[in-house]
Amino acid sequence: MHYRRLGRSGLKVSELGLGAWITFGNQVDEKRASEIIHAAYEQGVNYFDNADAYANGAAETVMGKAIQDLPREALVISSKVFWPTMPGPNGRGLSRKHITESIHASLKRLQVDYVDLYFCHRFDPDTPVEEVVRTMDDLVHQGKILYWGTSEWEASQIVQALAIARQYGLIPPTMEQPQYNMFHRERFENQLLPLAREFGIGFTTWSPLYYGILTGKYNDGIPEGSRASMSEMGWIRDQITPERIEKVRQLTAIANEVGATTAQLALAWILHRKEVSSVITGATRIEQLDENLGAAEVTDKLTDNILDAIEKILYTQLKEA
Repeated sequence: MHYRRLGRSGLKVSELGLGAWITFGNQVDEKRASEIIHAAYEQGVNYFDNADAYANGAAETVMGKAIQDLPREALVISSKVFWPTMPGPNGRGLSRKHITESIHASLKRLQVDYVDLYFCHRFDPDTPVEEVVRTMDDLVHQGKILYWGTSEWEASQIVQALAIARQYGLIPPTMEQPQYNMFHRERFENQLLPLAREFGIGFTTWSPLYYGILTGKYNDGIPEGSRASMSEMGWIRDQITPERIEKVRQLTAIANEVGATTAQLALAWILHRKEVSSVITGATRIEQLDENLGAAEVTDKLTDNILDAIEKILYTQLKEA
């Protein structure tokens, strides 16, 4: 496993992380989740991503139980705040009240004294950015979080937070967590990458396999037990279009050429961008985890010719979800 700095910070995260979205508290039980977390740790993964909204808090509870016998100082644990998790009009968003109550609830579920990374899960138009920055600054000084960042914020919104932090001598955001993959790339490459170069923002990207479509498992329909087969995941089924499936089939041919699976090729394609600090992967089985982590060995096989061939396949602009 290779480790990359989180932007210009001194923190090092595994270039492939393990996320809890959809899987923990939903698709897999506590026993299997613990097995997956331990297997990831044994293979060098130190970054474990979560959020208070995942499975209504159950994902944090599952992860909290699983990490109890792992050395806390060796782990980089993240959580997020924004989505409704509590009753009443203040039970969502990025107000000082909701952030403060949410971090306390997350720490309790995760059974830790602090989280390494804390993300604002979306931008909150109802809360002044200064209030958000000051609240995060307070949490860092209180030792409840070590670094804070954003997720799915526009570049202009991140710049606003950076400017406020600089103006008042507050701790600025260190990282952004955007969606980035072969089928969803324009926003990241055109708007967010300049933030890494100018301000040193690090990126922990999510949905590297575009909801599983880039694994090729949907090429011949929707398998039973897959995310797309879940009743509440109709929005994933909407993304499984004939055009995308045809592109995945062509990508599979390239993957075979370099001795990789389609999923490994898609992950390695992201890893070849050094601005990406960590790619968050998900897994419901140990075998799936092993396959994903094997992508690190594929990165060196992405020659200029291979990258050009991939670009030719992806060249036709796809409507981003």
